[in-house]
Amino acid sequence: MALITWTAAQYGTNVGFADEEHQVLFGKLNKLYDLATGGAARSAIGEQLDDLIAYVVDHFAHEEREMQAKNYANYPAHKAEHDALVGICAGLQAKFHAGEAEVTDEVGQMVKGWLDSHIPNFDKGYSVVLS
Repeated sequence: MALITWTAAQYGTNVGFADEEHQVLFGKLNKLYDLATGGAARSAIGEQLDDLIAYVVDHFAHEEREMQAKNYANYPAHKAEHDALVGICAGLQAKFHAGEAEVTDEVGQMVKGWLDSHIPNFDKGYSVVLS
């Protein structure tokens, strides 16, 4: 079962690249969640975790380049949000690969909660400038 489902009403920004990348990100998060909560091999979970985090880093960098190019006023706060999540993800990734942490339902719910807050409260704010 999907952890998170992209809908234009809840997550749409009216910025083509962002909406497309968010949909890919949701798919990667759902795949990781399904593997982690479905008893998949640790190696498969680790590969998907790495894939998801790499995608998130690339997506954030893309958003940040676009915001900077348009001199988006809320860029510093938006980047701080990105940096905080990347820090959390990098910590989990390191601990997972060291055998000191697992990807659990709680991890999935934390990321979902972050997205539920971040996209409506931060990403939708750049739609006027970037669309």
